[in-house]
Amino acid sequence: MRTRSMRRVAAFGMAAAVATTMTGCLAGGGDEEAGGDNEVLVWVSVDPPVVEGLQSALDAKAPDGVSIKVQRVDDINSLIMQRIQAGDVPDIALIPQPGVVKDVVARTDTVALDDVLDMDALQETMTPGTLEAGTVDGELRGLLVSMNIKSLVFYNKKAWDKAGYQAPESIDELNQLTEQIKSDGGTPWCMGIESEAATGWPATDWFEDLVMRYGGADVYNQWVAHEVPFDSDVVRQAAGEFEELMFTDGNVLGGRQSIPSTNFGTAGNPMFKAEPECWLYKQGSFITGFFQESGGVKDLDAEVGVFGFPPAEAGGDNPVLGGGDLAVMLSDDDNTAAVMNLLADPTIGEEAAPNSSFISPHTTFDASLYPNDLTRDIANVGYDSTAFLFDGSDQMPGEVGAGSFWKEMTAWIADQQDLD
Repeated sequence: MRTRSMRRVAAFGMAAAVATTMTGCLAGGGDEEAGGDNEVLVWVSVDPPVVEGLQSALDAKAPDGVSIKVQRVDDINSLIMQRIQAGDVPDIALIPQPGVVKDVVARTDTVALDDVLDMDALQETMTPGTLEAGTVDGELRGLLVSMNIKSLVFYNKKAWDKAGYQAPESIDELNQLTEQIKSDGGTPWCMGIESEAATGWPATDWFEDLVMRYGGADVYNQWVAHEVPFDSDVVRQAAGEFEELMFTDGNVLGGRQSIPSTNFGTAGNPMFKAEPECWLYKQGSFITGFFQESGGVKDLDAEVGVFGFPPAEAGGDNPVLGGGDLAVMLSDDDNTAAVMNLLADPTIGEEAAPNSSFISPHTTFDASLYPNDLTRDIANVGYDSTAFLFDGSDQMPGEVGAGSFWKEMTAWIADQQDLD
């Protein structure tokens, strides 16, 4: 997403679909108006490979006489608010942030999906927590169509296997692994939070992962809503673990002082040197594209390994941090309802998955369709979680989530101010 769109992984994309063929992958303008009674206009802001695959699936399943036109737009969060004010909205919009979904619900009529979709079926197939992500005041207002996973730690698979390291099953074991790598002469962690105007967001992802592990899903959601304050014990506990891993001498390539100026997209590349210069990199599922583009990785399955960020205690609650796009229904008619049901179908991503980074939120999705084992491993981190929790900074008010949270984390890491 960030810069936010970078965090969101290219791929998840969604659904909607449309079309390169039908809309020429229109970007930016959002100047298409909803068509006649038989046309359903869907706005998305996802990558072309996902759009193409989903469009193909929707075209194949569209009810007789119904045309599904998906338009790709830039900065969908701002554009949808402008169109709400003008009274000119699409039939369906795929929104990448639950907080914006809540704003849309507060500003215009949206359709509660509880009576539109088969909720019992969704409860059976959806990853735990994904329905809650789109629930506003007890009603489902945004349906997650595609997801990305952020609670991931990547490593150099060949070097890892040669060293005989094992994926940790708790935070204590993660700390032990960090010490083991150091005792073996290596530098455990790659780390960078530089992202131009969005510098700092990778550090907030770390905090979010740690808060949900120490506090559980309920406390995490209360913290995101500011019902649990930023200086609470659980946040300080998260800060203590982050500090131990990132600020201890010898733990991070370049040391603490290098973290603010090291770009997040290239921070993991030193893992793939002939002799890894760092061994572990915590990032979202989209980072694999950066490994290929600038890290020299040719074969993801052969060269890149991944494990889920471990729970606080082995065998305990194991939430996962992630994101995705939530389909919001803005027109209350049968054709739009039919398209919403297509987007809710667990098979909707079957055309997109083989050629993109699309990850289905449905645990029943045919994982053999994912393009490689690495994507399957990433998807399983989500499917095996006890709760899927949306990125916290994306849900907080903008002046905090994309403002003070990024800025003050950066200042703390740079040793320009203390934790308090």
